Amino acid sequence: MRKGRWKLQTVIIAFVCAVVAFSLLVTDILVTKTVTDSVEAGQAEKAQSASRMVAHTPLVAQALTGARSEEDIQDFASDIRRETGVQFVVVMDMNGVRKSHPNPDKIGQPFTGGDEEHVLAGEEYVSIAEGTLGPSVRSFTPVFDPGGKQVGAVAVGISLESVQNAVASSRNNILAGTAAGILAGVLGAVLLARYIKKVLLGLEPFAIARLVEERDAILQSVHEGIIAVDRDSTITLMNRAAMSLFKEGKTESIPLHSLQRVMETEQQEIDKEQRIDGVELLVNSVPIHVDGMLAGAVATYRDKTEVKLLAEQLTGVRLYADALRAQTHEFMNKLHVILGMVQMKSYEELALFIQETVDFKSNEIQMMTEKIKDPVLAGFLVGKLSYARESGASLHLKSDFPIPQPEDPALTHDLITVVGNLIDNAIDAVQKSRKKIIHVAFSYGDDILTVEVADSGTGIEEEKQHLLFQKGFSTKGTGRGIGLSLVQDILAQRDGEFDLLSESGKGTKLTVYIPFQEKGEERKA
Repeated sequence: MRKGRWKLQTVIIAFVCAVVAFSLLVTDILVTKTVTDSVEAGQAEKAQSASRMVAHTPLVAQALTGARSEEDIQDFASDIRRETGVQFVVVMDMNGVRKSHPNPDKIGQPFTGGDEEHVLAGEEYVSIAEGTLGPSVRSFTPVFDPGGKQVGAVAVGISLESVQNAVASSRNNILAGTAAGILAGVLGAVLLARYIKKVLLGLEPFAIARLVEERDAILQSVHEGIIAVDRDSTITLMNRAAMSLFKEGKTESIPLHSLQRVMETEQQEIDKEQRIDGVELLVNSVPIHVDGMLAGAVATYRDKTEVKLLAEQLTGVRLYADALRAQTHEFMNKLHVILGMVQMKSYEELALFIQETVDFKSNEIQMMTEKIKDPVLAGFLVGKLSYARESGASLHLKSDFPIPQPEDPALTHDLITVVGNLIDNAIDAVQKSRKKIIHVAFSYGDDILTVEVADSGTGIEEEKQHLLFQKGFSTKGTGRGIGLSLVQDILAQRDGEFDLLSESGKGTKLTVYIPFQEKGEERKA
């Protein structure tokens, strides 16, 4: 982790806690204001109900008009104050002089607060003012006699301290709820962070971004086309190589049947051949499972031509190496013979041996240079002669007519692959035979090169002959069965043909026909 970067879990917890705290803070402010207004309105309504009750009691109006004693007002007001729980109940005459008060000493004195003028004018209202008992919420109601004449007023007050206590009690509940909400938010943030961390396989966002960039770079750099689909066969990934294979990524040209098949069977398909838009492809399709559930499939596409070319190149190099190794080995054996004769001082026999070797080699080379005009192919065949002798087999090369150099240099390489594999198979076939004889015959005419390879081996059973050119099939054990498959691919690519004649116990003869354009010859229309 780079210095200064916060972990995803820390970011999620901090962010969720901040959002929850801010939300609850705003909620607390709004709810507190609403509760305060509601409490104040409730207290004001309580005071107003008490003042109306007192104002509409006949006793009060009678006492203010002199029909009853004014002392009755004090007793009645005290009873109402105790029953309703208000701070004070003050009855005043039209001059604002108190006729009742919680403090009897204040009776007969003018009402204080300065907010009584409107009630003496016959108006009912609620106000907040400070009197002898401190600040309070006050409800004023005028008092009328039975004739409808105003004879006084009633003021009922509730201390603001009690209002604030009621608000504080409600706010404590709000704060408790807010604290519980923050705690729940923190716990939820921790659980959410852990869950997201688990889903992301413990990776941080910048690590995921780096992996995505690396994966994209890898996907775009590989030579094979890669396509991934989800369970609905919707393409979710396609690299540039795949786009170039399938008409710049047009989905209608992409065959998804192999991907759909592996999703149905949930079994991978390896090295399946498909022909798409005239191109032969090797396709590997694999289902994708996430937590044991099928999530889609991915396929890789590679141009089979490139695979064949690579295999042919590798096979050609191997054949060259085998021929050179055989020649070197044969040469070293002859040197050992020469060294032994020198040490034994058998000079006459040594001279004869060298002469025979030179003549034999000269005859081989002369025959090759006279009949095989392509020096690369001729040198390769000389090496094969040595390889056959080293393997204990007798290889006979024959060509009734000279074989010219091909117009296409790549054909030489293909011929080496074809002839080399046929000779190698023939050498292997005669190893268990009493007579280890191989005949290779070349002929050329009508722009067709014919190569016939016959051996004295054990032959091939008829029921296995149709499998001979199948990739991976071999009678020599596992890890074989590639050479003849390459031969068939080259023949198919060059519009060539082959004939197979084999009988169990009597050997095998395989003849190939390859179109062959002579170097320097005008091509026929």
